[in-house]
Amino acid sequence: MRKIYFLSLLGLLLSVSTFAQKVTFEEYDLSNGMHVILHQDNSAPLVTTSVMYHVGAKDENPERTGFAHFFEHLLFEGTENIERGEWFKIVSSNGGTNNANTNQDRTYYYEVFPSNNLELGLWMESERLLHPVINQIGVDTQNEVVKEEKRLRVDNSPYGQWNGEVFKNLFDKHPYKWTTIGSLDHLDAATLQEFQDFNKKYYVPNNAVLVVAGDFETTTAKKLIADYFGTIPRGEEITRSVIKEDPITEEINITFEDPNIQIPAVFTVYRTPAMTTRDARVLDMISTILSDGKSSRLYKKLVDDKKKAMQIAAFNYSLEEYGAYIVLALPLGENTLDDLVVEMDEEIVKIQTELISDKELQKLRNKFENQFVNSNSSVEGIAGSLATFYMLYDDVNLINTEIEIYNSITKEEIREIAKKYLNTNQRLVLDYLPKKDKA
Repeated sequence: MRKIYFLSLLGLLLSVSTFAQKVTFEEYDLSNGMHVILHQDNSAPLVTTSVMYHVGAKDENPERTGFAHFFEHLLFEGTENIERGEWFKIVSSNGGTNNANTNQDRTYYYEVFPSNNLELGLWMESERLLHPVINQIGVDTQNEVVKEEKRLRVDNSPYGQWNGEVFKNLFDKHPYKWTTIGSLDHLDAATLQEFQDFNKKYYVPNNAVLVVAGDFETTTAKKLIADYFGTIPRGEEITRSVIKEDPITEEINITFEDPNIQIPAVFTVYRTPAMTTRDARVLDMISTILSDGKSSRLYKKLVDDKKKAMQIAAFNYSLEEYGAYIVLALPLGENTLDDLVVEMDEEIVKIQTELISDKELQKLRNKFENQFVNSNSSVEGIAGSLATFYMLYDDVNLINTEIEIYNSITKEEIREIAKKYLNTNQRLVLDYLPKKDKA
């Protein structure tokens, strides 16, 4: 009886803990089309100010790839009221941190300040939007920065080029076929006017969401937002069209040689649906079954038991319009890439033909519950999630309810989605090899 009572109490505490993670927010639009989301949390004297722009690599001219990522750097150069080279100094001298990141679908900028610097964070982001200085010296400086980043993270990094090889072969028509960092030749060839035109088109209030999260007073925040952002002119409407890919109907086999590696790798990659779909979330769960942790099926089989692989991974690379489901492995000893593909395929076939156990399903739900709670554990993380769910999912409240979707996924769905997307005639196989010695 005492054990039953303890378990009941534990369940109640867990449910209260999850409920306590509920994120409250208020959202509204400025007259210029900028969307605003406020999340007040006065538990710590910190505030995050962030702006997400609906522009990523997929919005670029195919002859000018890399622009979105380039702007991630360029818009720290300075503004009419922030001198060149002063941005990071202002942030750090006021006790703050900041950063930015870009992917195929959006670009995100944010600052975290002590809460008494809310106005500073809002002013700086309004300056980035309204008064950026885009001149040749800034373009030339950031061109060198991006070149160094590409050399460090892609060209000279072990396994750094797999992403580019996969996506340019997985997509034929869609702009996901080029990488976010893009082509350095395209950046070199671009004129200053082209950079200014890109900024004028995409860095406008009606293509952005502003999030303020943390310790602030709502009335004060709204007034500051109106003062700093409300008068910024609305930009021209952006027309977008989704480019449809033809289905993959037979296996695509490619080989790439990387001079930075000694151990080969194999990637099996399947084109998958948009991140907003239920199917994409089911594929997330399949990834967890296959390779999340030492008790996962592929890790236990290939790394622990058979010792055929030194590393294994499976993940669903979800994006706004398509995704890529990726399974990869590095062989151990004399085992070949073909051996690994056979073993990986066997585990996928099991998921396609056999229902997972009740225990596995509960373990999955526990892991996703844990991820959900952790994602809402800081105002910085909450700010990013609020912006993402608004911009890419068109449903801000998913920050509270997406876990319900994962918890409603059934064993039968897992089997059917694996059968629908993870078939050998619908995939790309990349043999990623050490570069041969020409001598």
